Amino acid sequence: MRNIKLIIEYDGTNYSGWQIQKRCKREDRGKKRTIQEVLEEVLAKILQDKVKVVASGRTDAGVHAKNQVANFKVESEISTRDLKKALNANLPSDIVIKKVNDVEFDFHARFNAKSKVYRYQISQKFLSCFDRLYFTYIPYILDLNLMRKEANVLIGRHNFKSFQSSGGKTKNTIRTIKDIKIKKRKRYIFIDIEADGFLYNMVRNIVGTLIEIGRGKFSPGSMRKILKAKDRKVAGPTVPAKGLFLMRVKY
Repeated sequence: MRNIKLIIEYDGTNYSGWQIQKRCKREDRGKKRTIQEVLEEVLAKILQDKVKVVASGRTDAGVHAKNQVANFKVESEISTRDLKKALNANLPSDIVIKKVNDVEFDFHARFNAKSKVYRYQISQKFLSCFDRLYFTYIPYILDLNLMRKEANVLIGRHNFKSFQSSGGKTKNTIRTIKDIKIKKRKRYIFIDIEADGFLYNMVRNIVGTLIEIGRGKFSPGSMRKILKAKDRKVAGPTVPAKGLFLMRVKY
């Protein structure tokens, strides 16, 4: 038995996130494809064996990944080189396998992950046809220095309940944010958040709050008050999924 690790890049536009939708009806499966579902179907075809692929985390519908990490166990003796070729030949063009490696048997993509880095991408000019699926258009002038100052309040171990959307099933809402970077390159703004784990829509809700701060809708000092409130209603809106990327998983 082998344990195989995958590094996966995908465009989440046409998918209902990573995880297989177990409750969907058979006739709805084509409308609710997930990355895991497609990947497992292709692996079964190549390996002639049913495998379960475990990812570092469940990206939501419409969210993209530059370097998602996953692993699965299988008896097959196929080389990692041939497996990579076969996967990329059979997967749709919006899912690409970047690396395939044999790893120690006890490696677990989710449980061994120490932190994940997500990036949110904003354009401050009207979106071109090439940017429309991967950036969110924010036409307002944003005070980036104030946004950086307010973002620093979130660094550390806190209860992030104010940034968990309804529908999140996790009862333990304490997480550790290790770093937040806000960078501007010409008309683009990139917000990178690294944490040991994320709640449902946590990154998108933090970004939405930072945008409201940057455009003057929330006054300076609001982030600390929002964090302490532990109430989703006092935070900013949830920004669209299309601007969010899983950039890196650290082990």
